[in-house]
Amino acid sequence: MIRVIGTGTGAPLPPDAEAELATATLVVGARRHLAAARLPDTAEGIVLGPLPPALDAIAQAMAKPADHQRIVVLASGDPGFFGIVRALADRFGAEALDVRPAVSSIATAFARLGLTWDDAIVVSAHGRDLRTAVNVCRAHPKVAVLTGPGAGPAELGAALQSESQSHPHSPSSERILIVASSLGAGPDEHLERVTPAEAATRDWGPAVNVLLCLDESRATSPAPTTIAGPSPGPTQWALDETEFTYRDSMISKFEVRALALARLGPRLGDHVWDIGAGSGSVAVECARLGAAVTAVEKSADGVDRVRANAAAHGVDMAVVQGVAPAVLAELPAPDAVFIGGGGRELPAIVTACAHRAPRAIVVAMAALDRVPAAREALLAAGFTCDGLLLQSSRLAPLPGDVTRLAATNPVFLLWGVRPPARTEGVAQ
Repeated sequence: MIRVIGTGTGAPLPPDAEAELATATLVVGARRHLAAARLPDTAEGIVLGPLPPALDAIAQAMAKPADHQRIVVLASGDPGFFGIVRALADRFGAEALDVRPAVSSIATAFARLGLTWDDAIVVSAHGRDLRTAVNVCRAHPKVAVLTGPGAGPAELGAALQSESQSHPHSPSSERILIVASSLGAGPDEHLERVTPAEAATRDWGPAVNVLLCLDESRATSPAPTTIAGPSPGPTQWALDETEFTYRDSMISKFEVRALALARLGPRLGDHVWDIGAGSGSVAVECARLGAAVTAVEKSADGVDRVRANAAAHGVDMAVVQGVAPAVLAELPAPDAVFIGGGGRELPAIVTACAHRAPRAIVVAMAALDRVPAAREALLAAGFTCDGLLLQSSRLAPLPGDVTRLAATNPVFLLWGVRPPARTEGVAQ
C-alpha cells in the first residue's frame, strides 16, 4: 500500500503520520513536508516537484518485495481534493492507496472567517489557465481559488482590477480578495482583506495557501443548501418576454433565445459577450447558467435596462456602454459571443469577435439583407457556419373560449463554430 497522509495546514504532522514515518522506506513530499518530518535513517526522501520522477521512484519501490517496502506520501490538506491522489490512482490504482486526509486550506480559511463554504465554488489555478478562475470570480459571490506560480493574488487581482477600471459598475468592482497565508502556522498565520487593485501591486511570496474572492454583501447564505458548490442552475431557461423589462419589441423572443443558448453553451468558467444587448435577456440567461457575462449596449437607457433586468434575476454581469466593434478591444476575451444588433457594422463586428477566438458566435438578424455578409464574415474568419430561419406561431386566445395561432416575426439565426485545433505530426 501507498500511505497518502494529509498534513493539515499546520507544521506538526498528524499523530498517525509519525507512526507511519517511523517504519517508512520511501517518503515523498514537498520540501517543507520532508523538513517537518522525522525520517528514519533507512528512509529515502524524494522532494515532490515534477510528478513523473516521484511516480517512477514509487513504482521502483513497489517492484521490490512488499515485506521490505513502506511507502509514504505527504501532501497538504486533503490530498483527494485537487491533490496527488488523482495521479497516484491513475498510475497505481485506487486499491493501492491508503488515504488519510486532513483539513484542507479552503476549509480552514472559511472557518477563520466564520463563513460556511458548502455554497462556495472552488477553482484551481495551479498549473491551469487563470482565465477560468477569473471568470468564475466575476460571476459568483463566493469563490475559493487554489493558487500557483504565475496564478496568485497579484495576477488574479490584476485581471479583476482591469475590468473594474474599464467598467466601474462591473461585478468585479464589488469584490474583495482575502489572501490566506501560512494557515496553521501560529503567529505567522495571516488573512488579509485587499481590493483587486491592492492585490495586483504586491509580491505575495510562497506562503499563500488559498485566495478567497467574495462579494461580502452576499457571502453569507440566507438559507441552507442541499447540493454543495454552485447552485444547480435555473429550473427554466428561454424565459418568457414578460420576465424582462424592455422597450417596444426590442427583445429576443424566447424561441430565439432557446436556440441561441443551445449554440452558445454558456457554462461555469466561461465568459460570454452579448453585443447589442437591448434588454439584456440573452446576457441574463447566460449568467443564470453560470457564465461570466459582458453585455454591450450603445444607449444609456438601454444600459440601465440591462442592469435592472440583471438585478431582477439576481445575477452579476458587466454592462458596457459603447458602440461595437470599437468598444470590443477593451473587453476580456470571450468563450462565446451573441450578436443581437449591429446594423451596417454587423460584418465588422463579426470579424472583430472572430479575431478574439471564441469557440462559438451566434448572430440573430431580422433583416434578410444582413445574412449573406454575416455568413461571409464567419467563413472568412475560419469558422464553420450554419443557420436557419426561425418562424413560430404561438397559441393565442380568441373570444368564445377558442384559440388561434399568432405568428411571431421571423428571425434569421446564424452560428459559427471554431474548428478544433489540428495536431500536426501525430504518429498513426
